Amino acid sequence: MFHTLHPIGTVQSPYAQKFGIPRQPQLVPAAETIITLNPEFTADSVRGLDGFDYIWLQFLFHDAIGEGWAQMVRPPRLGGKQKMGVFATRSPHRPNHIGLSLLRLIRIDTTGSRVHIHCQGGDLLNGTPVIDIKPYIPFAEAHPQARAGFVNGAPALLNVIWQPESRPAALSPEQRALIEQSLAQDPRPAYQDLPERIYGTTIAGKEVKFQIANGSVRILSCE
Repeated sequence: MFHTLHPIGTVQSPYAQKFGIPRQPQLVPAAETIITLNPEFTADSVRGLDGFDYIWLQFLFHDAIGEGWAQMVRPPRLGGKQKMGVFATRSPHRPNHIGLSLLRLIRIDTTGSRVHIHCQGGDLLNGTPVIDIKPYIPFAEAHPQARAGFVNGAPALLNVIWQPESRPAALSPEQRALIEQSLAQDPRPAYQDLPERIYGTTIAGKEVKFQIANGSVRILSCE
């Protein structure tokens, strides 16, 4: 008999839309994620978790459920031109739309009416439903010499250039780092390479417009 899954909490993330989210966790250290547990999960449910540096977060790709799933997908690391089986990728278009992220645990706040788990390096959409949390155990789960298939190392980073008029005075150092680290990952679909095109995304409540050409991302405005 199958058990129905119920979310245990919700993610608060600086990413309000899918476009611009890092394609893997830990690529943008400045991306702070706060996991707010449902009221029934008290401080007892996280007792001992603060002794771990990283956690596994299982969640739902809730914004992709309506798009269905596919047997084969086009991974961005292959330029969006070659197909791989869905189970050989981390595509959100999966039969059960379950995602897995490894997040750095910063602190746990149990002082209020809800438990808040603060993490770094998130690759999650704001409002993402969380279905489970597990501690990361290095000796059992770290295998740096393992083969990684078609994923050969971390992606190359773009150089970030701010237009003089694009940087608002009210932008904090943390917001600037988040925007720069996010855009340096090249958030464009893998099949798009249009230097004249102006892209836009929302990061940390800022509407950011930018262009990408010759290995650089030029930020045109940030409002």
